[in-house]
Amino acid sequence: MTTKKIARLENITKNFGAVKALIGVDLAVDPGNCLGLVGYNGAGKSTLMHVLSGILKPDSGNIFVRDEQYTNRYSVNQAHQSGIRCVFQELSLCPNLNVIENTKVFHPALRGRGWRKRASKLIMEILDEIFPDHDISPYDQVGDLSIGKRQMIEIARAFTVTDYPVDLVILDEPTSSLDVNVSSQLLKSIRNSTKKGLSIIMISHTLNEILKSSDNVAVMRDGQIVNVSSVNDLNRDKLVSLMGGAVGRKEKGEKLRSDKGRAKGKIIVRAHISDSNGSEKVELIARRGEIIGLTGLAGHGQTDMLLRLFNTAGKIHGQTQVDGRVAFIAGDRQTDGIFPLWSILKNISICSYRRILRGRLINLKLERQVAEKWHDLMSIKTPNISNNIFSLSGGNQQKVLFARALSSEADILLMDDPMRGVDVNTRLEIYGFIKADAQKGRCFIWYTTEIAELQHCDRIYVFRNNLIVNHLNRDELTEEKVLQSSFTEVVSNSHP
Repeated sequence: MTTKKIARLENITKNFGAVKALIGVDLAVDPGNCLGLVGYNGAGKSTLMHVLSGILKPDSGNIFVRDEQYTNRYSVNQAHQSGIRCVFQELSLCPNLNVIENTKVFHPALRGRGWRKRASKLIMEILDEIFPDHDISPYDQVGDLSIGKRQMIEIARAFTVTDYPVDLVILDEPTSSLDVNVSSQLLKSIRNSTKKGLSIIMISHTLNEILKSSDNVAVMRDGQIVNVSSVNDLNRDKLVSLMGGAVGRKEKGEKLRSDKGRAKGKIIVRAHISDSNGSEKVELIARRGEIIGLTGLAGHGQTDMLLRLFNTAGKIHGQTQVDGRVAFIAGDRQTDGIFPLWSILKNISICSYRRILRGRLINLKLERQVAEKWHDLMSIKTPNISNNIFSLSGGNQQKVLFARALSSEADILLMDDPMRGVDVNTRLEIYGFIKADAQKGRCFIWYTTEIAELQHCDRIYVFRNNLIVNHLNRDELTEEKVLQSSFTEVVSNSHP
């Protein structure tokens, strides 16, 4: 007897005006299977998952859940009742509510006397199971939490059960804001869940995660599924090739690490960090032409340091000195990055106004030239840069933030885990921009949750509990050293 598919999409099409987002897509998910879904930004992955989760109605095609057709009556509620949950790249938690209340929003069945206690037990048990030592209270207001903790809550919430079962969970870039330790916990939980019969669809630009976690991998390109293979028949290079990229790009990325011709200049950033007793600890130092990495477990002071430097730009304030203009590239683009009511053009050009002003007026021709130049350099996928920023996929929105900062006159670029949702080819191109600008004297201070990205940095500072507990030169960097430092209480007092 043939096992019923948990979900099946048949000949799905979806257009947004002249843009053909999905073109005759067929996709099926087996019980107890982790299906990896990969493709470059704008390939149609998130749009397809919006259809499967009931958020978008396809223009044509059929939707089946356990072989029952739902096409004309499919909705978010129907998907939820059918056991299909989705955690999107753009998080949907209510920032003004606490963790318990956000669980209630997801589960209307939590009502009557004692619902808060039941909601707390429901969400905390799953958080404890997937993310041990998560340090999240059920009474925490979500808006006060780091993006990493918000992502953990949203992931855990998708696995909770009240009146309807969970059979399929869609995870769209689930590790994008998680550090290496928490990411490994999630990947382990995914494998354990599939062994128990749960199905997972996992979208990720971190191809090693796809290869470690998936049973099968579907590759999307230009709105179509171009290949579905067993993970046993794939490796990173083959995946990149199927996605439409050049296999040799990895080697090109390695060459970008070369420091040939790059002289580091005077110190332009100093920041002393003291403990609660006021004792001075390691001093963060950055010079012209340097790329400085910040790492450690997520939420241990790295973003606070970047904000501190941003707010001290061009002056000395207390124990912090920032000698130059700064630009900030946010990882949480919805909250801290994009201007949602503006066009793509305006979102790119906002930091270039000094160059495009003529008198007191903006020269619209120059403004468009700046935006079009960076639209081309960053390969932002859009038919028209006058479209609203929300017309772009998440990864392409992130490219706009890079274009804005790199096109500015800032001496120092502060980057807060900025590669969320950015595909592998684009990452390599961005690494190239960073190295080229560093050779010209621009300074980068880069917080990243990915160990591999630290290989592009000259020096790395490891944070724990809002203190710097270690600093490493690039040739000293290993994942073991970062993790060991992240869990130690001993603070290094030496200076780079």
